[in-house]
Amino acid sequence: MIIGIIGAMEEEVSGLEEKLEGEKEAVCAGMRFLTGSIGGRKVALVCSGIGKVNAAVAATILVERFHADCILNTGIAGGIAPEVKLGDVVLSTDCQEHDFDVTAFGYEKGCIPRMKTSTFPADQRLLELAKSCEEELSSGVTVHAGRVLSGDLFVSSREKKEELYRDFHGICCEMEGAAIAHTAYLYGVPYLVIRAISDQADMTATENYAAFEAQAIENFLALTLHMLAAL
Repeated sequence: MIIGIIGAMEEEVSGLEEKLEGEKEAVCAGMRFLTGSIGGRKVALVCSGIGKVNAAVAATILVERFHADCILNTGIAGGIAPEVKLGDVVLSTDCQEHDFDVTAFGYEKGCIPRMKTSTFPADQRLLELAKSCEEELSSGVTVHAGRVLSGDLFVSSREKKEELYRDFHGICCEMEGAAIAHTAYLYGVPYLVIRAISDQADMTATENYAAFEAQAIENFLALTLHMLAAL
């Protein structure tokens, strides 16, 4: 099995890169892909860059060129649901692109016309495996499962946060996961998004992001490493 892993920013993949053994590098579409093994598991790791297009391109290359059997998206996110706190880890039950808007033609927000679905379910086996690793996290860190929302927008207002919770029932928001989920769905490849909460996606988001980014990264990294060991 080859496990594809995507992080949007260098700080989201550097911890995994440090664990990579037998590292080989290839550059494709301006992205640096690293292959090797982590804990005996074959891995293809990439820093995609920020946003949905970058993420979708990275996921496509992982499947087409590196023959990934499944894809994990790790990183940080803004909390939406009231129960999600700073530092907590979120696992995707499914993903949706919140900025896909063709309501002018009578569609609901987030609906992608002429597709069978606009919400892309995560792989149940990967989800349950990730849940089983919760006990490996630091005391006080809770794991939540729910809908991950993605859009090419850093959410930093209470109004937008409330809109996303009301309209999409999302548990957190970020800028890549749903694009990866969409790509995985088209290829029939299992996926899971693993995110740690770095901010509350409101007017405090820019301040909290800087303060809690490092801790959030540590939390999702711990769960991801334990999950890799269990795969």
